[in-house]
Amino acid sequence: MISTTGTVCPHCGWPDGGEPFQVLSRHTTATGRTEWTRCGCGSLQVRVVEGGGMCVVSRSGPASGSAAARSGTASR
Repeated sequence: MISTTGTVCPHCGWPDGGEPFQVLSRHTTATGRTEWTRCGCGSLQVRVVEGGGMCVVSRSGPASGSAAARSGTASR
């Protein structure tokens, strides 16, 4: 998985602060929660949500069968 501090998905350009395409799971922590999400391009993301906001702390590339991977936008 690729660690990230950017503000958009490097594979499709979707804003990290935008709603994820799909929330896979949410887990409460002592300081907030951790969410596993999937971006519209198929990239898996780990989001940490705390009182100060949300941050994508890790992400994968798009799934090999995703539309972004097939169209070549995954290599942006």
